[in-house]
Amino acid sequence: MSDNRLKAPQLGEPYLLTPGPLTTSFTVKEAMLRDWGSWDDDFRAMTRDLRARLLALLGEGKDAFDCVPLQGSGTFVVEAMLGSFIPKDGKALVLANGAYGKRAAQTLDYLGRDYTLLDKGDYLPPRGSEVTQILSEDPAITHVIAIHCETSSGILNPIKEISEATYAAGRKLLVDSMSAFGAIELKPEDIRYEAVVSSANKCIEGVPGFGFVLARKDELEAAKGNSNSLSLDLHAQWAHMNKTGQWRFTPPTHVVAAFIQALKEHRAEGGVRARGARYANNRDVLVAGMRELGFETLLDNQWLSPIIVTFFCPEHENFDFTQFYDLMKKKGFIIYPGKLTVVDSFRVGCIGQMDEHVMRDVVVAASESLSELGVTSAAPPAAALKERAALAAWPVQP
Repeated sequence: MSDNRLKAPQLGEPYLLTPGPLTTSFTVKEAMLRDWGSWDDDFRAMTRDLRARLLALLGEGKDAFDCVPLQGSGTFVVEAMLGSFIPKDGKALVLANGAYGKRAAQTLDYLGRDYTLLDKGDYLPPRGSEVTQILSEDPAITHVIAIHCETSSGILNPIKEISEATYAAGRKLLVDSMSAFGAIELKPEDIRYEAVVSSANKCIEGVPGFGFVLARKDELEAAKGNSNSLSLDLHAQWAHMNKTGQWRFTPPTHVVAAFIQALKEHRAEGGVRARGARYANNRDVLVAGMRELGFETLLDNQWLSPIIVTFFCPEHENFDFTQFYDLMKKKGFIIYPGKLTVVDSFRVGCIGQMDEHVMRDVVVAASESLSELGVTSAAPPAAALKERAALAAWPVQP
């Protein structure tokens, strides 16, 4: 436990308890106050710095990779990764246990790429043994697509065993680490993958405006001609940046400046491990407090990520999520609706410029909001606990 509280939002805005955009430091916001010329040498130096700092987060094995930032939201860079690295005659195995795996499949539909979907429902984790079986039965599959942290449930998927199964079968792995990169280590010396994508407004604690791919250089070379999109062609973006130091099209200059400041603060905090440890402590304080109030989590402890936590809505007749949301917002906290299809839920993020003191305040706000609604029990319906029991049959990865 730390006595060094992080500063509250200095503009008086509520905390964003979401998986991004999230609460940023005032110094990150301040970095956006200056205008930059997109073709100017100063901004080109900023782009070089950004790419180098992101590569450094990979640790050992980073020399085989390069960094390609791309304008747009996280979904833009996921689509760019899929369209650039999966050849037109390739085939993907999409591992889905929530909204973002399904979005990857939808993206492949738009791109006209062949794929097989392993749909585990709202939250059950895709396992290495399942990957092994599917790949052994379908030699046409060239790539596996996995979600690192599926924020629709908050589960941290077993990427290591998925990777081992993928490469044992001689295939390639593409990782959507949108909400985990920067807080959960994904070192290529420990876990093999061809490319990983994330976004500026996640665990690095920048603001929205661009995503980035960290990909093996040989994969970037081989991607030439794969993309059927002008603006989402990672090979073209990469080649142009390496030749000119510039983005191909107008870059989000202010967002880049903010992100570099965020990267400096990430390093000053202690890097990936320290950032992840703060988030994990946020989660532990939040979960313990909410459970004391009677709330139940969708996931057992071993599956909880330090990114976002899904709670079941109380069964009590007076509970209404919209009213609960409004009360929490008035108390300074914006929470997130649930995405489960079977039972009602809501989510509370643990990432951003927040610490354990903030999470205790979140618990107090939740308690007060329940009282104002006249909810005397936060216990979920029996159907919710039945859903959670299904996950107990799936042992956590070793």
